[in-house]
Amino acid sequence: MDATVVDREPVGPDTFTLTFETPEGFEGLAGQFVRLSAERSGESYARFYTLSSPDTEDTFEITVEVADEGGPFSDYLDDLSPGDEIAVAGPYGDEYYDGEARAVVLAGGPGVGAAVAIAEAAVANDAEAAVVYQYDDEPAHTARLDALVDAGADVITLADGDEFDAAVADALTNSEGEGVFVYGFAEFVDAATAAIEAAGGDPDGAKVENFG
Repeated sequence: MDATVVDREPVGPDTFTLTFETPEGFEGLAGQFVRLSAERSGESYARFYTLSSPDTEDTFEITVEVADEGGPFSDYLDDLSPGDEIAVAGPYGDEYYDGEARAVVLAGGPGVGAAVAIAEAAVANDAEAAVVYQYDDEPAHTARLDALVDAGADVITLADGDEFDAAVADALTNSEGEGVFVYGFAEFVDAATAAIEAAGGDPDGAKVENFG
């Protein structure tokens, strides 16, 4: 199916969101991901992006980080503007917000897109939400993280090297009905699951999306 871009907004250094009009029949949940595909310079490309919107009613959003090693497809997405179309497949993934009474999201780098989506979905469900977000250089989605704090969510942002384990221990209550979500690259996922265990939680019960 094709989806039409309706908005593009910078949300951090070399990071932006693309908002699409939701195609007919497309239904996604916070924490799931989609595949975008296109031809670029005669070659076919496809990449996966986690939803960064709390729902997909009317529109849905992804967050894109453009890095030097991102290649032609990242440049292609960077050039998209309202009115452009791109092929979208999905949504995919079994790790999503499913009405948990408290959602604790541990996000590394680009995992912040999923973090704001899941936390916003929890707040909209009158549930508790907490985010522990570790970033490398500068944080992204700061406006939405601030709005989550204003809505009563617990948000901890950490530069790489800060006391991550202690922040995870502060965020986890290990109470009944608490769901723990982990989004990031492999090194972060390993650190997050170790921190969950150290805090007395169940890493095997966490919903984890490893970006590779």
